Amino acid sequence: MSTIDEVPAPARALRKDAARNRELLLAAAREVFGERGLDASLDDVARRAGVGVGTAYRHFANKYELAGAIFKQEVDEIAAIAADGLRHDDPWLGLVQFLESTLEAQTVNRGLREVLMGVHDAELEAEVHHLLAGPIIALVERAQAAGAVRLDAAPTDLGAMIMMLCVVADVAAEAEPRLWRRYLPILLAGLRPDGPALPVPPLADDVMRKAMSSHKQRLAQVTAQR
Repeated sequence: MSTIDEVPAPARALRKDAARNRELLLAAAREVFGERGLDASLDDVARRAGVGVGTAYRHFANKYELAGAIFKQEVDEIAAIAADGLRHDDPWLGLVQFLESTLEAQTVNRGLREVLMGVHDAELEAEVHHLLAGPIIALVERAQAAGAVRLDAAPTDLGAMIMMLCVVADVAAEAEPRLWRRYLPILLAGLRPDGPALPVPPLADDVMRKAMSSHKQRLAQVTAQR
């Protein structure tokens, strides 16, 4: 006799198939969003996964919900990189380590880059900001206190540097995807305390976040109109 806790064989098989389809969708989304960013649709992901569109929508309400599921781990890893930088014996090298590692992750993954810029999902962007803002501020202030970074530098300068180098990676993707590494030392040299005074003040954190998001949204609108 079956007990209440036992699951009939057809139900177990259905659950197994559902779990397999979810994993297929997650794997496909990492590839599709990594290549095309969140301009790709849930239908595109379903095709890459080899499942029906209806199956995709049974698991995820929309592509942003799917993006949140796959990029949370990557964002957590970037937060861990920042924490590692704060533990580095040398505050300057800790800062450099963070920039190199997060650039390595973002320049090869367009979807992750868009999530970090807050392009599509304000709630997810707020969560990302809450997770990363504190460690990034600490990295800059720790390096400034050690005399390794100029005092007029701001945490938002790191965001601008990352954005610039991601553009370089996009432009040179086919010719030399690691070209951004050529320009990172030039930008790092500008953070050192012996440079000339910076002629323009930095953007406040909230202004920078809004500007980055608005810029990407304008680009997306232009692309959609073509």
